[in-house]
Amino acid sequence: MSANASKPLIETRNLVKKFGSFTALNGVSLKVYSGEVHALLGDNGAGKSTLIKILSGVFPPTSGEIAVEGEVVSFASPRNATEAGIGTVYQDLALNPLTSVTRNFFLGRELTRFKSPFGLLKMGEMHQIAMQEMKKIGITISDPEQAVGTMSGGQRQTLAIARAIYFGAKVLILDEPTSALGQKQQMEVLKTIRRVQKLGNIAIILITHNEIHARLIADRFTFLSLGEVIGEGTSKDLEGDDIKRLMAGGAKIGDLAKELAI
Repeated sequence: MSANASKPLIETRNLVKKFGSFTALNGVSLKVYSGEVHALLGDNGAGKSTLIKILSGVFPPTSGEIAVEGEVVSFASPRNATEAGIGTVYQDLALNPLTSVTRNFFLGRELTRFKSPFGLLKMGEMHQIAMQEMKKIGITISDPEQAVGTMSGGQRQTLAIARAIYFGAKVLILDEPTSALGQKQQMEVLKTIRRVQKLGNIAIILITHNEIHARLIADRFTFLSLGEVIGEGTSKDLEGDDIKRLMAGGAKIGDLAKELAI
């Protein structure tokens, strides 16, 4: 965690979300700091998806509040959340596999020579930006005209993350980023997350079912069950036997941790 992170970059306070008579979230509070990976863990139905949809402006909360850099915010749409610096990378990544790396990177925010949607595109400048931003977090692309569909799953994740950061994300929400990937590509994504963390100025919320990955990469943990926080703590808390049982698979962690060292 960043040394100057005395106050959270994003905080939720007693968030409640009801859908009719069903309560999806029941008083969820969490704090996430700059330079920190905060893992949000829980089974299906725990409330993780509802929480990130509230943070990303898809749903309004029924009650409770969200604060970004200490200021209470209210989102009427995902655009409002983006403007407040919350970038969400969903599992589907919102990428077009048939178009190029650069076109996917800008995706509606292309640079043009004239202030018009019909102006000539500054393709050279856009290629350079896309390549530089991806390189910052560990992926070198030799051809920015490469179709995204020819990239590995890990590279596509990195593209989506780099895009969110370039367009102003202070808080990066990653929704199950390793779930559909093989082990090698999973490690690519974890390394990308580690590099983003080292930038020091971004708060990362990692939603995952994979307790091993969470234990490898996260500084702080919040456990949800049936819409409520049932446990929380820092990575140091993992030394306790109860948490070790929760974070099953510890025998494999040592070897993976060595591979993650960058």
